[in-house]
Amino acid sequence: MSKIRALSFSLQENIRLPVSYSGVYLVKIQIGTPSIPVFLLMDTGSGLTWTQCQPCVNCYPQMPPVYDSRTSRTYQQLPCDHPVCRGNPSLFRCMNRRCVYSENYADGSSTRGIASQESFGFLPNTTSVSISFGCSNDNRGFTFAPNSRISGVLGLSTGPESLVRQLGQLINNRFSYCLLRLDQGPTATSYLRFGQDIGTRGRNLQSTPIVTPPGLNHYYLSLSDISVNGRRLGFPPGTFSLRRNGTGGCIIDSGTTITSIQENAYQTIIGAFASYFSGFRLQRYYGQRNFELCYLKTSSFRSYPTMTYHFQGANFTMISEYVNVIYNRAGYFCVTLLPNRYQKTIIGAWHQQNTRFIYDLNRGVLQFAPENCMRDAI
Repeated sequence: MSKIRALSFSLQENIRLPVSYSGVYLVKIQIGTPSIPVFLLMDTGSGLTWTQCQPCVNCYPQMPPVYDSRTSRTYQQLPCDHPVCRGNPSLFRCMNRRCVYSENYADGSSTRGIASQESFGFLPNTTSVSISFGCSNDNRGFTFAPNSRISGVLGLSTGPESLVRQLGQLINNRFSYCLLRLDQGPTATSYLRFGQDIGTRGRNLQSTPIVTPPGLNHYYLSLSDISVNGRRLGFPPGTFSLRRNGTGGCIIDSGTTITSIQENAYQTIIGAFASYFSGFRLQRYYGQRNFELCYLKTSSFRSYPTMTYHFQGANFTMISEYVNVIYNRAGYFCVTLLPNRYQKTIIGAWHQQNTRFIYDLNRGVLQFAPENCMRDAI
């Protein structure tokens, strides 16, 4: 923590990480001394940053070699009294005088290992910062593609162990990203930017408060209503609010691909889309296992609808390209929404394409505006 504080007076808050798409959005970061590159899933929905770590008890196949802490001169295990270990007792615990962790994800996957500290390298000049992270040697249930580049997760939530909180004053508690269109391939790159490197981006930024209550670490937003192709559906007040029992609420999450809507509202929204498409006499397609509302694609149909999230003080309208997924070879398209049985609404990465998002934890706001993310590399 002292090293990070000292660096804050010389780095001028100018650091970034390249982001690409390979099934999920990945961040490339250098780790260790000598440094090696690792590719981590960019996840605003979790706090722990971790990478697979030798010697493995259970590791899934990955294309780059698994990070081996024994070969790095800057690797250290965290003691049990370290602030990171004491900051989240539901994640960390002391075992045999070592700080260990166990993280379980909503899809049933889990990671376990030793809380550690290592040198992480950022652009533009491969600036190194000492970061607390998870050296994970027991990873179960992950369904990444065989031999993918993904070696772990970059946690960007509001949790005390997250990269954002660790960098803190160094980045003025701000980070930003612009997610490339998924069809632009694994070689296309945008950037996860921190602090001063965000600069002045976009003149049409809208702003909505981050309403995460104490004790929770996700980025909750105040969602009041939804429109389909410009027609507001008129949900009753409180439909998308977080309830005392932990259900409900609207979260923005870069680690989730497809948006899911709490079940009751989902049925209303899907009904609105079905009503819209009925005016074009399209034929329903029932061969898709994941999405409920699909239609056979015709050569003349181009009138795909938009969708708008009405947040407190801001409206986020997605163009039709990101509301639907088009399977050109199979000849059909689907509305990219899923029901959420836990009654939460999670805005996934598919709906975030080609939009600049700025997370400002000092002011407690999320800013956003349309942007061609291919230009983010400039």
